[in-house]
Amino acid sequence: MSTAGNPEVGQSIVARGIRTNYHDLNSTAAGVPLLLIHGSGPGVSAFANWRLVMPKFAERRRVIAPDMVGFGFTDRPADQTYTLDNWVAHAIGLLDALALPQVDLVGNSFGGALSLALAIRHPQRVRRLVLMGAAGVHFELTPALDAVWGYQPSFENMRVMMDLFAYDRSLVNDELAQLRYQASIRPGFQESFSAMFPAPRQRSIAALASPESDIAKLSQQTLVIHGREDQVIPMATSLKLASLIPNAQLHVFGKCGHWTQIEHSARFARLVTDFLDEAA
Repeated sequence: MSTAGNPEVGQSIVARGIRTNYHDLNSTAAGVPLLLIHGSGPGVSAFANWRLVMPKFAERRRVIAPDMVGFGFTDRPADQTYTLDNWVAHAIGLLDALALPQVDLVGNSFGGALSLALAIRHPQRVRRLVLMGAAGVHFELTPALDAVWGYQPSFENMRVMMDLFAYDRSLVNDELAQLRYQASIRPGFQESFSAMFPAPRQRSIAALASPESDIAKLSQQTLVIHGREDQVIPMATSLKLASLIPNAQLHVFGKCGHWTQIEHSARFARLVTDFLDEAA
């Protein structure tokens, strides 16, 4: 399938042996680069997840947003197993391939769990940490997350999925649902997605969780963000993270679902930028 002209396709680099699709904005900027790790919705890509805020972040810093292995336009090796260990290794492989000793890190949902684990295991590679609607601690599987991870491709199912993500229904229309549905049925996309979070899906929540004792040892300044009306990941997860991480602050967006970076994109970008720019 041709990808010519598709904004979801960025640059390509081999990271830990995996041909990785990533976006790299303002690559000559000074200072600590910003790494954005996307969530785990069906048909997701880094561009789809971060498209509204990447240009804003790139006004001041280098911004890197990869498709993690199994997602988007990064290769899907036939023997790949989708585990937290392998996703962390892929992210570190990308930093090594780009010769980046340290980044600021923003993780969304699944990407929050991955970012949390990366900061715990490789603390020297992360200066500041932002966790948005993050997994990474134990919680009871929500009906919405069960539906997201159990998605079977159809326009109707994708339309329902969009309603689960957004509080503001005006952001969700048939055109968007059709675009995301078409993304979810690209060759290889559903096959890898369905292999990641099989039923019973409570096991996948546990598999993405980091030990609370390790979370409590994090030294990075951390910003925890959640949408008050999030149906996918309960706000209690962010309350738990903010209570465990010594140098954490918590910001809750009202009238907001799981799409903080989309539903409140300008306020989200300003909040994160101010946090990252604060003096150490």
